[in-house]
Amino acid sequence: MTTLDPDELLTPAEAALVTKLSVSTLKDKRWKNTGPRFIKLSPGRGGRIRYRRRDLDQWLASGQRSAR
Repeated sequence: MTTLDPDELLTPAEAALVTKLSVSTLKDKRWKNTGPRFIKLSPGRGGRIRYRRRDLDQWLASGQRSAR
């Protein structure tokens, strides 16, 4: 059994697989500040974006609702 590293940095494509969203939807959520936390590895418009697995998990869990 493989243990997932919560501090692993994922590319937008990898984050899209984890969240079941498209890369473009994640990009849109970054612009609107409604998505998971992300890291910009280099400055400027073309900066490389990464997501920590822990931040994706927390963001997904924050959307959980219990049935009434």
